[in-house]
Amino acid sequence: MVLKRRNLLGLEGLTADEITTVLDTAESFREISEREIKKVPTLRGKTVVLFFYEPSTRTRTSFEIAAKRLSADTFSLSASTSSLVKGETLIDTARNLEAMNPDAIVIRHGSSGAPHLLAGRVRASVINAGDGAHEHPTQALLDMLTMRQVLGRIQGLTVAIIGDIAHSRVARSNIIGLTTMGARVRVAGPPTMMPPGLEDHGVEVHDRPEPALDGADVIMMLRLQLERQRGVTFPGVREYSRLFGLNRTRVGLASPQAIIMHPGPMNRGVEIAPDVADGPRSVILDQVTNGVAVRMALLYLLIGGGAGE
Repeated sequence: MVLKRRNLLGLEGLTADEITTVLDTAESFREISEREIKKVPTLRGKTVVLFFYEPSTRTRTSFEIAAKRLSADTFSLSASTSSLVKGETLIDTARNLEAMNPDAIVIRHGSSGAPHLLAGRVRASVINAGDGAHEHPTQALLDMLTMRQVLGRIQGLTVAIIGDIAHSRVARSNIIGLTTMGARVRVAGPPTMMPPGLEDHGVEVHDRPEPALDGADVIMMLRLQLERQRGVTFPGVREYSRLFGLNRTRVGLASPQAIIMHPGPMNRGVEIAPDVADGPRSVILDQVTNGVAVRMALLYLLIGGGAGE
């Protein structure tokens, strides 16, 4: 399996075959995490820099575990402990990272396009771990892997994405990836949280969750991105939960085999009821498990034996 690209900056521009290559490779790496000794020498001698300008728990930890299970060396750099707090620019930071000769740089940044800027200035492979409200490609890949494992396919599935669409990089990457793979995507949220032009990308847009959930195979709930919203976008959290929160009644509108997903962190009782988040249809913990496998696959494909020219 070969991924003929040096970086993963987003899912936009990836073909269905490329996405399938990542998912198939991730499937093969899942077995490593189930062994007693969870380590292989695949990336021995390689160095992976984890550069997280924004707070992260799942994504950062997942990338670190993925790199270490492949025997790569890791180095973590955060904004609070770097020279960025002293006024150093991202370009200067990129040049200093380049001087250390890493093989891959995993970056999360609050500004959309930051990974693209970095990729143009370093020889290392750059992986986007989330940039502003733009994309979060590895989250969408692990989401698609989870769908394929549980439901057996992606093509032809009806996926309902509910919540703060406008400020969600997870939603954007999933919309791009799922439509590329042949799924039918519906989105629902308050009009103030809905970006214009979604219909142009083959997405069904609703201002209520009920029509989006009708017969859906996958329900993906999104966290309210309060830190990215400017001004008041809804009357209050209680009102939002009443109108858009996922409860048992709304789950009943979906397919009987529907699965429930959430990229985390969850606001229990706001976008999703606790009994739904912990219920038998929830695959939220499966998403976390698959996150390690997907990130192992990407590191292998980009800087290991699966790297293209």
